[in-house]
Amino acid sequence: MKKLIGIILLCSLMVSGLQPASAADNDKASINEKFGLPIVVYGETLSSQQKKEVQKQLGMDEGTEVEEFTATGEDLVKYIDGENRNARMFSSAMITRKEKGEGLKVNIVTPENITEVTNSMYSNALLTAGVENAVVDVASPVKVSGHSALVGIYKAYDVSGEKLDTVRMEVANEELSVATELAKESGIDKEEVSKLLTEIKKEIAEQDPATKEEVEKIVEDKLQSLNIELSPEDRQLLIDLFEKMRSLDINFDNVQQQLDDLTKDIQTTIKDIVNDEGFGQKVSDFFTGLLEAIGNFFKSIKNLFG
Repeated sequence: MKKLIGIILLCSLMVSGLQPASAADNDKASINEKFGLPIVVYGETLSSQQKKEVQKQLGMDEGTEVEEFTATGEDLVKYIDGENRNARMFSSAMITRKEKGEGLKVNIVTPENITEVTNSMYSNALLTAGVENAVVDVASPVKVSGHSALVGIYKAYDVSGEKLDTVRMEVANEELSVATELAKESGIDKEEVSKLLTEIKKEIAEQDPATKEEVEKIVEDKLQSLNIELSPEDRQLLIDLFEKMRSLDINFDNVQQQLDDLTKDIQTTIKDIVNDEGFGQKVSDFFTGLLEAIGNFFKSIKNLFG
């Protein structure tokens, strides 16, 4: 009987070890009464079925308490100057406000469907826009670039009563466009682009440049130190972008810790991407452990009836 109980326990452990993580394993916690319910903003183009799919992607079980809104074409032109109000908008976002000091964390929960923007690109742009101390989950049921998710995030802050600076939002959108363009046109890895933008911001916070020439030197120095080659046109895109940030007098000192955390996250992601040998070893170790568990299972059966 003891052997039989042992076999049952072993089977239970094996099955539980193979089960995927549930939605409860993410960053969603109890409601913070100071900030209210999490806010979910859906892209206007979603069908009713796609909306249900997005809710599932965001971990919203039946009865999950959130505030729900829709980001429309009118919102797009309201928050981002020069955009098309007839644009199709699928990207959706859930924003959960956090206490000061907890930092900004972005999770793309459908990375297979957000084709141009990465977690770190969103984080960089949102810090520029003035978004801090929040967990932001982004999802789409179809393949999209991911740019319209920014509109939903801006709207979430607007309806919650915390209006973000309009000009900073526009610069943040330009930053996201520059980041994705550099990744596509220059052939630079998306995370390397994010690292470049983050490092330039940190250097601007430290040096507090007073002229465009000083901004240009910071950009050139970072390109050289990170060993990134860009065309003269792409270099100018970066210089113009950060000159706009300088003229807005954005105080990146206020988010220095979040920039440092973002740098660490980017470095970890880059390491995971390039460390194929380590990844292969992890896979090998997993299957080795699985085979050993199966072998021990059948060995227990044999001992039971032997």
